[in-house]
Amino acid sequence: MPKDLKRIYGQKHLHFVTFSCYGRRPLLATPQARDVFVTALAVIRSRYRFQVIGYVVMPEHVHLLISEPSDCTASTVLRILKQRVARVLRNPRPSDSALGPSPSWVDRRDTLPTFWQPRFYDFNVFTFKKKKEKLAYMHANPVKRGLAANPSGCIWSSSSLYEQGIPGRVPIGPAD
Repeated sequence: MPKDLKRIYGQKHLHFVTFSCYGRRPLLATPQARDVFVTALAVIRSRYRFQVIGYVVMPEHVHLLISEPSDCTASTVLRILKQRVARVLRNPRPSDSALGPSPSWVDRRDTLPTFWQPRFYDFNVFTFKKKKEKLAYMHANPVKRGLAANPSGCIWSSSSLYEQGIPGRVPIGPAD
């Protein structure tokens, strides 16, 4: 990520964000790890009252298109999301059961100094054309990588809602 990346908040723009696992390792490669991520995203979306417009969870990175939260910044929300997912996947506890299946399948990943790369890429989206472009880009990602035959074939993505009207694992649109 560029070190001089500017974040612009308070304009009520959407934010297209990308963040990666440490060293681009495939720490989200298992279905269970991706389930933990999307469950945490849904919980945090509701708690911090922001909209998820689109998402895709890849084995080593994540793309989100989100609104600005009403009471904090996107940076704060992403920090909390990344911390929650890392804690659950690195050191599972019984209290984490609300975030998905019991993570006994996790190899503890304690040998990594961190779960996520620091920082994240953030692009402000304020036109309909750019919103469509970013959604198309993120939904095509699993197909380009050979992880799905078509965008709606990736169940850790919002593409099924946009292509077929079938809700995905994270509510899209206004937060609760």
